[in-house]
Amino acid sequence: MTFDKSVVVPLDPDATFALVTEPERLRRWMAVAARVELRPGGDYRWTVTPGHTAAGTVVDVDPGKRVVYSWGWEDGDPAPGGSTVTVTLTPVDGGTEVRLVHDGLTDEQAAHHAVGWNHFLGRLVAAGRDGDAGPDEWAAAPDPLDELVCAEAALAILQNVLRDLDSSDLARQTACSEYNVAQLADHVLGSITSLGGCAGVRMPEREQDASLETQVADAAQAALEAWRRRGLEGSVELGPREVPAAMPVNILSLEFLVHAWDFAIATGRHVVVSEPLADYALDQAGKVITPEARGFADSVETAPDASLLDRLIGFTGRQPAVVQTSAN
Repeated sequence: MTFDKSVVVPLDPDATFALVTEPERLRRWMAVAARVELRPGGDYRWTVTPGHTAAGTVVDVDPGKRVVYSWGWEDGDPAPGGSTVTVTLTPVDGGTEVRLVHDGLTDEQAAHHAVGWNHFLGRLVAAGRDGDAGPDEWAAAPDPLDELVCAEAALAILQNVLRDLDSSDLARQTACSEYNVAQLADHVLGSITSLGGCAGVRMPEREQDASLETQVADAAQAALEAWRRRGLEGSVELGPREVPAAMPVNILSLEFLVHAWDFAIATGRHVVVSEPLADYALDQAGKVITPEARGFADSVETAPDASLLDRLIGFTGRQPAVVQTSAN
């Protein structure tokens, strides 16, 4: 069975082609993380929502006009390579018609994919109109949550905060007294490198001229892909200690969530965290931030009716502020 739908994106074909093929653009409407070798035979891997990753190969590409992917899911049906997605771009009045045809699906698969494609094609139009479709509610409260899904959801939050930072924000002081925004970004990238290294990853070379969001996204994707390959069984070396393999991934979640809050407070932006995600991260924080290995300032007491995000922020030694919001 085939899913076939067209929408009009209010951009020219080249800009629209970038939205549907370039990782930095895909993250604005469809993917938490994306990697694409845009050539026939090249691999791609998109974490569409936390815990759900599409993968396959680029079958054909005609820049500005057409791209064809073999399509499948690492965690579901069809499996990678089990179906085909063809995206065709045609100039029209008011922008570019994007026609998406998904072939090779069973009736049940087509029904499920129709829901997904309708959701994301709407976000594609919004990204073309506004530059960014904004946080995706489908990524806000993944169910079920585990260590890796939590880290992917936390990464999505961090990227949404970083996405619209500019050079005027880099010198702003953060809640971490030793770091301004630029220095905190260096710290986050160093943490990703260290924690990804526990899974044996070779990190991509940092592109100094890229945006902070792109630098963090590229590093985090490499680290989380390595942890997906390795799994969380057994133990790993973290500095001088041997720790359960899940611990570095839990630390990544805290790095992403807590520092997203730090960046938002420093720059007057908002960070939105669902209650289920904040609850899960707070539980993991209790396992990671122990009196013997705290690594953060002493915890700050919060009000009995404080949100779960405020409690997490207070537990890491920060004073909750009104800038952040928490979504139910």
